[in-house]
Amino acid sequence: MHNRFKVNLIIFFLLFHLPFRGYPQAVQTLRGQIIDQVLQKPVSGATVVVTAQNRTTTTDADGNFRFPNVPIGVHQIKVSHSAYKPSQLDNITINTGKEMVLTIALELNIVEQQEVVVKAKALRSKPLNDLSMVSARAFTVEETQRYAASVNDPSRMATSFAGVVSADDGNNNIVIRGNSPTGLLWRMEGIEIPNPNHFSAPGGSGGGISILSAQLLSTSDFITGAFAAEYSNALSGVFDLKLRKGNNEKREYTLQAGLLGLNLAAEGPLSKKHNGSYLVNYRYSTFSILNKIGMDVGEGTTNFQDLSYHICLPTNSAGSFALFGFWGKSGQEYSVDKDAGKWESEADRYGALYSGNVGITGLTHQVQLGEKTQLKSAVAWSVQQIGYDEQYAEKPDSLIINTREIFTTKKWTFSSTINHQFNRKNTIRAGLVVNEIGFEFNKDSREHTNEPLEERLAIKDHTQILQAFAQWQYKPNNHLSITGGINYLHLLLNNSSSIEPRMAMKWEINPKNSIGLGYGLHSQVQAMGVYFAKVNDNEGKWHQPNTELGLTKSNHFIFSYQHVLGKGMRLKTELYYQQLFNVPVSVFDSSSFSTLNIVQDIVTEPLVNKGRGKNYGLELSLERQLRNYWYFLFSNSIYQAKYMAADGTERNTRFNGNYASTLTAGKEFVHPGNRRSFGANIKVVYAGGFRETPIDIEGSTTNGYTKYIESEAFTLQLPAYFRTDIRLSMKWNKARHTSILSLDIQNTTNRKNIYTRYYDPLKGEIRTIYQTGIIPVINYSIEF
Repeated sequence: MHNRFKVNLIIFFLLFHLPFRGYPQAVQTLRGQIIDQVLQKPVSGATVVVTAQNRTTTTDADGNFRFPNVPIGVHQIKVSHSAYKPSQLDNITINTGKEMVLTIALELNIVEQQEVVVKAKALRSKPLNDLSMVSARAFTVEETQRYAASVNDPSRMATSFAGVVSADDGNNNIVIRGNSPTGLLWRMEGIEIPNPNHFSAPGGSGGGISILSAQLLSTSDFITGAFAAEYSNALSGVFDLKLRKGNNEKREYTLQAGLLGLNLAAEGPLSKKHNGSYLVNYRYSTFSILNKIGMDVGEGTTNFQDLSYHICLPTNSAGSFALFGFWGKSGQEYSVDKDAGKWESEADRYGALYSGNVGITGLTHQVQLGEKTQLKSAVAWSVQQIGYDEQYAEKPDSLIINTREIFTTKKWTFSSTINHQFNRKNTIRAGLVVNEIGFEFNKDSREHTNEPLEERLAIKDHTQILQAFAQWQYKPNNHLSITGGINYLHLLLNNSSSIEPRMAMKWEINPKNSIGLGYGLHSQVQAMGVYFAKVNDNEGKWHQPNTELGLTKSNHFIFSYQHVLGKGMRLKTELYYQQLFNVPVSVFDSSSFSTLNIVQDIVTEPLVNKGRGKNYGLELSLERQLRNYWYFLFSNSIYQAKYMAADGTERNTRFNGNYASTLTAGKEFVHPGNRRSFGANIKVVYAGGFRETPIDIEGSTTNGYTKYIESEAFTLQLPAYFRTDIRLSMKWNKARHTSILSLDIQNTTNRKNIYTRYYDPLKGEIRTIYQTGIIPVINYSIEF
């Protein structure tokens, strides 16, 4: 470990053990609202208990409750109501800096007007969406903050879960159950959103830095298979994000400064009469600031800024309105050194300029239509623009354009979803989504540096995507839930469509054991630019071979078993099989190309829906949720990911690592009075390496660029991936503010995990590209 890391550690421990002056017991307000899980309407008359304080209150007509002067620290809350199953929330952390405002959803009790004893379950990982019965879990904002090296990023946090691995340390693309990262769907407040990451690529689902702010996010769902009927246009996973409401009674602020950026968040009431609130967060890149004041931070500086917001406007009789959204801008530049003597590899002859802009703003409206019906509608406008120029130095004073591209997508989305509760046992959810998509794609590139620059894409057009769904849930008793539904997806560009049945069942055999079954047919539209790729037919004529390309489809089969070992501890296992078909592959029957192996980008070669694939495996997780200030999650998966391209040979996909194990754990050491605490968290990953295609050395030497042995595609497996991350944090609760100092040390052992290999014509040899080494990320925040 470097000396500066040792100094940081010494400072952390010295600060923790410094004498702390005596103060009166610090207190804060704990309040919130109790709502119905399905209809989202307030639940009045519910009993709320803060167990350690033995304090009890009852919700008012609007479902609100309040506990003033609650001592700071970790608390447990229990909620009960005669018509609902009791609920228990552990690990509610009260700080001096901000009020704790909760929204707690209760599940309807099936047995009416009878005394039923149902033990409250404290597993906070239960998904918020009651229709997601398998391969789904909720994650909290605290987890994105607490897990080592997550740095408030849901994607990086999710790599602690079974079946999820990172595609590349340099970004937050994730591989779920052996699927390409492109199969991931992002949603926010029920609306599909563009990729919410800085430095993203066309057709990708990840990027270098997340735009999403932990200040805005609330507890949300992450789903990895057999999705409920409302989720469409995804193959591998879904992030279903929910936003937190701002404090509607007092103004509060958060300031953060760290390696990634400077952050300011503000929240408060808009109208106390109508309980409206605002919540806004703005961030600016630290390196951009250093550059502007004249400090040299080196090549490839990551310049970015982002803004996110959630404004809630409830009314007395017209329902509740909310305005939400985010905007992000990022840029990066690498220049070519004109001194050829400094070129150590072929990579030094390349320069690049990247720019990215992405954003969405949406308006939602939620209204109760009687006692048993709820309607939620939304309209949103989003834009994503990505520009990339790549230069190549043929000679020190001679630069040529290798790639020039700019992709712009603008989209209007309207959605409406209705929930109706026929009775305590039967509920239906149905909805319609209409997307109006405008796009302008331009791409010029060379096949190789010694070949001509050609136009690959040049299109300005628009199209529509229609989605509709309906899902019914039947609960014959408190221990059995059955659901069935259907999703319809239609791309008007070429009238490709898919009718997709979905079904699931969950049976709680007893308080400790439960099983689940799930099935779903899922499909995904190709990245829009793929449909307009221009191809030369070798006779000087250009045409667009992919305009009639259909949807990629996949059948998901899931079996799950869960065993509760004790308070806050569970063992969960899932067995899954995924059958992919209609996969775009090359039109040439000698080719091994398949879109199942791409991480991002828009494919501009001729394709046909004749590919297949299959992913299957077993996942096992042992989790102890935070209790008595410590937690752990031990996730394991054994899996296979295979594909078949136009050449008819079954192969490993690029992402078939075969196995992955992750241990995520942490402990918080609290001084008496909860005024000060020290947190230590660790994450250890050991996973099978991804696959790559052997390099044809003789052919590469002859041609002057990397040439692969395509007939042996993905026959080589990279060495096993190993990485250890550590997070250290200190928290101080003063009279009116809370401050947190944290240090995330990514890849603490500086392990050189291999990313890929290529042929370097400058050196005449195969070179290795390694993933990122040790990276310290320090951050300081203050809440008041």
